[in-house]
Amino acid sequence: MSYTCKYPRAALTVDCVVFGFNEGELKVLLIERGLEPFKGRWALPGGFVRVDETLDDAARRELEEEAGLKNVFLEQLFTFGEVERDPRERVVSVAHYALVKLSEHEARAATDAANARWFETSKVPKLAFDHSEILSTALARLKAKVRYQPIGFELLPPQFTLSQLQHLYETILGTKLDKRNFRKKVLSFGLLVPLKEAFQGGRHRPARLFRFDDKRYEQLRKKGVSFDL
Repeated sequence: MSYTCKYPRAALTVDCVVFGFNEGELKVLLIERGLEPFKGRWALPGGFVRVDETLDDAARRELEEEAGLKNVFLEQLFTFGEVERDPRERVVSVAHYALVKLSEHEARAATDAANARWFETSKVPKLAFDHSEILSTALARLKAKVRYQPIGFELLPPQFTLSQLQHLYETILGTKLDKRNFRKKVLSFGLLVPLKEAFQGGRHRPARLFRFDDKRYEQLRKKGVSFDL
């Protein structure tokens, strides 16, 4: 038996805020729209949800189609449904945010995107639709969540120094952290594995490299141990 819905339906889209971290800067991936509305303006990757896919599937498809991104950390963020947020029709968007290692993901445009580029979050141009509001919401979520869940490691290369880790947290939180206290706290979780004979050189003495132990984190998480910075 089939049923006909008597209520008007809003179109459903997904928009994705993709964060990366490089050269001491938190960055966001934007695409230049190749089609109207807002042709030529910068926007977040995204598009319409197909009737046979989930929201997360739609977000991952759009990231691959518009920016060539695969296998990234992705979570739902918030639903945006202002009546006139899209000049084409009534559109509700379920926003997501993603975290990527920039060394593993080059920005490239595809499908209806004319260009794709990483922007520093402090130097983002005026965006199409309500994407500035979506970006602000994603930044607030990232800032809050990085304190109680180790998602920041999704932005670092597989091997990193404690200085790189601290700078990442300082950049996201927008504040300076005491070096000694930060290192003591982050090492106390037992989630960082020092790499034997692996050091990063520089002007000062070489710094030891670490990797994040995701299996150890899952064990602790299941036991109810919190990651609280």
